[in-house]
Amino acid sequence: MIQLRPYQIDNASKGLEILRKYWIVYLTFETRTGKTLTALEIARRTGLKKVLFVTKKKAIQSIESDYQKMNPDFDLTVINYESVTKVGKDFDLIICDESHCLSSFPKPSKRVKDLKPIAYGKPIIYLSATPTPESWSQIYHQFFISHKSPFVAYKTFYKWANDFVDKRKKYVYNREINDYSHANIALIKKHTQHLFLTYTQKQAGFEVKLKEEILTVPMPDNIKHIIKKVEQENCYLNNGFEIVADTAVKVMQKVHQLCSGTVIDENDYHIVSTFKADYLKAKFAGQKIAIFYKFKSEFDMLKCAFPDFTDNAFDFQNDKAPVFLGQFVSAREGIRLDNADAIIFFNIDFSFLSYEQSRNRIVSFEREKEAVLYWLFSDCGIERKIYKAVQNKSDYTLQHYRHDRIFF
Repeated sequence: MIQLRPYQIDNASKGLEILRKYWIVYLTFETRTGKTLTALEIARRTGLKKVLFVTKKKAIQSIESDYQKMNPDFDLTVINYESVTKVGKDFDLIICDESHCLSSFPKPSKRVKDLKPIAYGKPIIYLSATPTPESWSQIYHQFFISHKSPFVAYKTFYKWANDFVDKRKKYVYNREINDYSHANIALIKKHTQHLFLTYTQKQAGFEVKLKEEILTVPMPDNIKHIIKKVEQENCYLNNGFEIVADTAVKVMQKVHQLCSGTVIDENDYHIVSTFKADYLKAKFAGQKIAIFYKFKSEFDMLKCAFPDFTDNAFDFQNDKAPVFLGQFVSAREGIRLDNADAIIFFNIDFSFLSYEQSRNRIVSFEREKEAVLYWLFSDCGIERKIYKAVQNKSDYTLQHYRHDRIFF
């Protein structure tokens, strides 16, 4: 039986009051402060009997485990967003976990289109530590699934944008398009702040500090040679590779891949060097570690280096495997890795959101020892440049790369 913390009980009371008044409550609790349990407690207090909890696939086991330990008097169906159309519409309450994944604009995503017929007309609890990670324009379609949206008068994002967005122009691949990302934050908050309930790690009493360290590994000469060819000649044809990088974006992508020892060419992906995996295997032998990778080829490389791995975070948390391997995007949300001795980033994603959410996987209220996060960088690649950008809460873009090109 789970014992809720006092602040979770208090926030459940506040959240229930908001939900009853507005049919919507948005829990913007920082990572590891217990927003899932708070949402389940709100659901219990509503007295409703059939609850749908929509989340990411990798989080399902953990949520079902929390529900079983909590043992509330309602039926819970936990499903991932991609499968939500399989469960029908017979629910009294909807909980949307990591609800920023409904935030695409200007057009609604498939997730929004699938979920709206199920959620419309029902009370909704939204959960996300980062509700608008890139732009406040991301809030419109999250509320679009509710009949009580504060923007219900605006039938489409485009009509909403006329009042809430400073519309501009931008160029993508030399084509002019509308830029809807410059939302009027103050005006949006005026219409939505009554729906949000916020709680921080500091308020929850977190004392564990997250320590970040950079591990530097010498880049093999053969990779340096390939990168130089790709950057200077936009191609590399040798040793069974057929790398064609005929645009600046492709050059950036190929260099990013090569810095960790792999590359995707015109035919397939290739493991060029295992230098990073070999380093990890030697340095962290005997430790309980979680490794985030970027590309499928990196996953194949790491599987060989750590054959006793799991890609199931729930099993890792329950000590069924000493090594967890997770992809940046699919494993950055909704999972716990706080009993790891260390989290290691084998490569680094261009996205600030990936950086922020993945690094929080190791932090929890229960953790007593110092949380250590390692970044594994080649000594002369672009990983440090990407790291600097995401640390400054910015995605790494082509503009950054044009400034950072390596040229050995």
